[in-house]
Amino acid sequence: MLAYSPTTKLPMSAISSVGLTKIYRSRFRGDRGIRALNEFSIDVHRGEIFSLLGPNGAGKTTFIKILLSLTHPSSGRASMLGRELPDVQVKRRTGYLPENHRYPGYLTGPEVLSYFGRLSEVGKAALRPRIPALLSLVGLSDWSSLKVKKYSKGMLQRLGLAQAMVNNPDILFLDEPTDGVDPVGRKEIRDILRNLKGEGKTIFLNSHLLSEVELVSDRVAILDRGTLLKVGTVEELTSPGLLYEIGHSGRLPEEFQVEASARVLKATYAEGMLTVECRNTAELNAAIDLLRGHGVEITSVVKQRSTLEDSFLSLIRREVAP
Repeated sequence: MLAYSPTTKLPMSAISSVGLTKIYRSRFRGDRGIRALNEFSIDVHRGEIFSLLGPNGAGKTTFIKILLSLTHPSSGRASMLGRELPDVQVKRRTGYLPENHRYPGYLTGPEVLSYFGRLSEVGKAALRPRIPALLSLVGLSDWSSLKVKKYSKGMLQRLGLAQAMVNNPDILFLDEPTDGVDPVGRKEIRDILRNLKGEGKTIFLNSHLLSEVELVSDRVAILDRGTLLKVGTVEELTSPGLLYEIGHSGRLPEEFQVEASARVLKATYAEGMLTVECRNTAELNAAIDLLRGHGVEITSVVKQRSTLEDSFLSLIRREVAP
């Protein structure tokens, strides 16, 4: 984590924060206030899909509000696209899909996009081809004449995604983008996000559907009570270490177990499966050589990993443990 000082330079990346702290003051709590963010420093690379995870009250929404200039930090600094915040020009290059968004029910999908496009100062000439293209992208072309009040929750989410992209932003902030969407729709939205990443856009996700986050994210940050606990790739957050499952045919000879113990290989035995905990890859190869030396046929070697949800819950529980 970067140490904050007034002279610290913010890196040229999509999103950066250095020593970001936000305290909500209240006359009912005296001078102490509520510390929503605590020395929060993070760097989001351009062109990546980045997810911010945390329990309710962790500070996720506060961080997004600071980036969108909806609130201001108590101390520290933040930047987007190389421009220190707050900055009006940056807003023109961002798109935002809030959670539980609402649109006037008497409008159609194209009318919603036209309205938000004009709010974003997109010209009529640019909007004319962009609106049908966006509706096609999110799978709503066949419902162009339908009033929004007749949309399902999944259709509203798709329209919200199109609305967030109406100004062709460089950074997309998406809060629960697949909420209420069926499995086929979630797959389609993941494909859309990957295509947008391929176009060089940066996507910042906030979602409670950790299985979705795991499938689409390049990197994930876990935030709790305003403090950054961990940041890394999904692989880094879900791999418990050098733990491997080695599938094999037949029974393992007792001699193997004796020799494995002598070599300090931590092994768990099950029918057709050997789980080996290694300190390094050399020990893994030693276990494989030992199996082959005893004439055991190896059918698979798989590195064990937990789900992102397992890793998230484990990390949060450690933080709240007395």
